[in-house]
Amino acid sequence: MTRTRKPVGRIAFVGAGPGDPGLLTRRALDALVEADHVVYDRGVPESLLTHVRAQARSDAEFSPAEGVPGDVAKVLISAARSGQNAVHLVAGDPFGHDSVVKEVQAVARTAAHFEVVPGVGQAEGVATYAGVPLPGVRTAADVEDVTTLDFDALAAAVGRGSLALAVDAGDLAAVRDGLLAAGIDGTTPVGVTGDGTGETQYTTTSTVDSFVAAALGFTGRVVLTVGAGVTDRDKLSWWENRPLYGWKVLVPRTKEQAGAMSARLRAYGAIPCEVPTIAVEPPRTPAQMERAVKGLVDGRYAWVIFTSVNAVRAVWEKFAEHGLDARHFGGVKIACIGEATADAVRAFGIQPELVPAGEQSSEGLLAEFSPHDEILDPVGRVLLPRADIATETLAAGLTERGWEVDDVTAYRTVRAAPPPAEIRDAIKSGGFDAVLFTSSSTVRNLVGIAGKPHARTVVAVIGPKTAETATEFGLRVDVQPPHASVPDLVEALAAYAVELREKLAAMPAKQRRGSKVQGPTALRFR
Repeated sequence: MTRTRKPVGRIAFVGAGPGDPGLLTRRALDALVEADHVVYDRGVPESLLTHVRAQARSDAEFSPAEGVPGDVAKVLISAARSGQNAVHLVAGDPFGHDSVVKEVQAVARTAAHFEVVPGVGQAEGVATYAGVPLPGVRTAADVEDVTTLDFDALAAAVGRGSLALAVDAGDLAAVRDGLLAAGIDGTTPVGVTGDGTGETQYTTTSTVDSFVAAALGFTGRVVLTVGAGVTDRDKLSWWENRPLYGWKVLVPRTKEQAGAMSARLRAYGAIPCEVPTIAVEPPRTPAQMERAVKGLVDGRYAWVIFTSVNAVRAVWEKFAEHGLDARHFGGVKIACIGEATADAVRAFGIQPELVPAGEQSSEGLLAEFSPHDEILDPVGRVLLPRADIATETLAAGLTERGWEVDDVTAYRTVRAAPPPAEIRDAIKSGGFDAVLFTSSSTVRNLVGIAGKPHARTVVAVIGPKTAETATEFGLRVDVQPPHASVPDLVEALAAYAVELREKLAAMPAKQRRGSKVQGPTALRFR
């Protein structure tokens, strides 16, 4: 009789880095995606865990590390013996923790297959995000027990270079006393960074004598930087000096569309909050779209004009229902109102013939759209699949240019459900530093489901039509990009924040305190 061998799982000790999900290595992410069971340390930030859970398998089990190193090792070994891939996810680098080293040693004494995936050390990584270089002879360590520190060696290291230590905030006083007892100069520069590499990272600079008082209110793990490198923060601090750092920005877009804008905002340091104001639904009767798709296949149209990503999606979904693909667009020219819409078309393997080079709006497209010529254009009909509430500007302009227009409802936009009460309160009370409107309907619907943004909230709009609607609702428009696109809108908001910061920096201290300018940029100067 042949006996089936039980599959054997693997164990991985994975370094999560200092906290920013973007610092996870590719190998670390691969190990987490393949994992059946992830045991995580409590020092791993919740934001990183959220990112990992989104990448992991839907049936993967997540549990906090409990007990002594031997207990954690038993959990990992048991999972591997049952055929599972088990991961212990730790902050920083695995070998930066004595407890994890003991776990690896315990696993190595068994027949289990294991690997150790390095991560960026917490102390060194946060020092870089804080803009503190560690030149010369440097020491960087993730400290679990400050009683094990050799303060004489640390003081000597500071004398020859710089020092970075990741410690618990409650241990700062013990570190200060140890450094002073080791003879370090009390005026030596010190930086203390909380929420290192996170959305709310904050660094305070002082000296060895005073850093405990300066870090009052810091909790959890902090990174202490000591030495000459701290004085370079004024020039090298980049994470906390991004244009929109700390700004809470409201993104009133559908869930499908908010991702790209939120990613751009995060790159500038903002904290986006996505609040869908519009839900997209199919048309009430599908007959129009059915005829339009048949017309596309039969050669009824010379052009298809897409005015939104939703319109592209609606047509492609209808194509899929009938087993059609991009080949059935053969002979039909495609125009797109803007680059985002054009990218959606390109994603299906088709290159649009026309995208406005100037203003990306109905007017901008009409300015570049050729009049109908009976000789050059034997087919004189245009398909315009749009939302049910679209304006008539484009259809009217095409008709004036001699084209026959099939203005078809491809999808309906309906008002989304109201956001939670705390979001509504934040909108009306000034809890958001900025709001980005990408269409007139986002203005109308946000006000309808959540109320009008507070006067101190910076209002940024994508184009002139959206600006008109915002003004109609009594909003002050602060930012409008020269071109109507999401990237340009975020760029314009970032430029506005830089301009705001420069104006505040030039103000005398008394004027700053009395300034009507709001937002985190203003608060930093108060």
